[in-house]
Amino acid sequence: MKNKVQLITYIDRLGKGGISELHNFLTSKMDGLFEGGMHLLPFYYPIDGADAGYDPIDHTTTDQRLGTWSDINLLAQDFDIMADLIVNHISAESKEFEDVKLNGKESIYYDLFLTKEKVFPNGNSEADIKKIYRPRPNQPFTAIEIGNETSELFWTTFTSNQLDIDVSHELGIAYLDKILNSFEENGIKSIRLDAAGYAIKKPGTSCFMIPETFEFIDQFSKKAKAKGIETLVEIHAYYKQQIEIAKQVDYVYDFALPPLVLHAIASGTATKLKQWLDISPRNCVTVLDTHDGIGIMDVARQDDKPGLLEDDQVDFLVESIHQKSKDASRKASGEGGSNLDIYQVNCSFYEALGKDDNDYLLARAIQFFSPGIPQVYYGGFLAAENDMGLMTKTNVHRDINRPYFSFDQIEDALEKRVVKDLIRLIKFRNSHPSFDGQFSVSTPESNQLIMRWDAENTWSQLNVNLKDKLMSITYEQDGHENSLLF
Repeated sequence: MKNKVQLITYIDRLGKGGISELHNFLTSKMDGLFEGGMHLLPFYYPIDGADAGYDPIDHTTTDQRLGTWSDINLLAQDFDIMADLIVNHISAESKEFEDVKLNGKESIYYDLFLTKEKVFPNGNSEADIKKIYRPRPNQPFTAIEIGNETSELFWTTFTSNQLDIDVSHELGIAYLDKILNSFEENGIKSIRLDAAGYAIKKPGTSCFMIPETFEFIDQFSKKAKAKGIETLVEIHAYYKQQIEIAKQVDYVYDFALPPLVLHAIASGTATKLKQWLDISPRNCVTVLDTHDGIGIMDVARQDDKPGLLEDDQVDFLVESIHQKSKDASRKASGEGGSNLDIYQVNCSFYEALGKDDNDYLLARAIQFFSPGIPQVYYGGFLAAENDMGLMTKTNVHRDINRPYFSFDQIEDALEKRVVKDLIRLIKFRNSHPSFDGQFSVSTPESNQLIMRWDAENTWSQLNVNLKDKLMSITYEQDGHENSLLF
């Protein structure tokens, strides 16, 4: 990946068009702003299933409403493309599972799917089920009738329409290889392994980030690398697990950064953020917002092991988001919404900061100065507010932060002062050579944060005063010290 800012976007929600329309917009209006490339959120058939494309019926086919693989190939000639490889599950409406429903255990695809019985062939205890880590409060199984038999319990980590596959079986291996081959053929430069932490199930364990999961991620990453494709692993987990994962793959997300930035701004202290920046993986992709919620488990304790934030600080953080979003995030998080996440707070990042332009720009500056390759979500790029109307319409809580923008609405958003200032920050992050050097961070006082990059014959520095919510950026250029003013 290029060490420049990348864009995260749905194809149809940024301009309400298809691949070619997005391509034209980015080349004609963005003036090389996202030369680092882009993460295209699922564009497979269909894009409007149970989870906005994360439950593909056919992972190797583009949704024709967006365009074709040829359109993706053309886009990939101008931008490095990252695509999601959804390793954990497939749609219940896929041709493979339709065949299972028709033919039952006689189906040639039956062993592609995981059932409770396959994982627990000798039965299970109540303790076995309680050990299973899951992102929703109910059991991770769905009873489905197949063939002429009675219903069978299929493993469904997320929604009942997302059926977990057996990635260890030859059918599961062939299924994932087929997707990887289609990516290689169509110019995809990197993949985001979606829900990889849930991919391996083993009786008597949490079935999440167990040793066998690490082995699976390692082997699959090597397989991708052999095809010239880099791997970004998507896992919300205890922070020490992220550090371990980073040693085995090309890139991991720094999912601890968003809640720590929010906590620093809300509390007026940089101590916890600085502690993380001292130890965070350097081969990471940084985000403040994505199509998912703001992760809490990434900074919280795990059982009796302390987290990056203490329990009362986590509570303070969550309550701060609820208050600043005027309770919109409270309504969008927790039980009640389709495909809910019990470990995330659903809210646009702009509203998580109370729509305060100064605080928002400060947060982005911290992100861009943090170690890693920055990604900016399309909603965050346009300083989007919470879309309560969309969330109410779909009853999908994460839709609060998945708005649709027409091209006219994008033009209007680009005129906002906060967006113009963000664009200046992106251009600075893309162009200054210091970001290829060495990073250092200090906190002279608990409410002060100094982030600095030093490269041969050049440097840049971000100074943050969290008490007064002030920041300054200074840098060396042509032998002279300069300032980036806002």
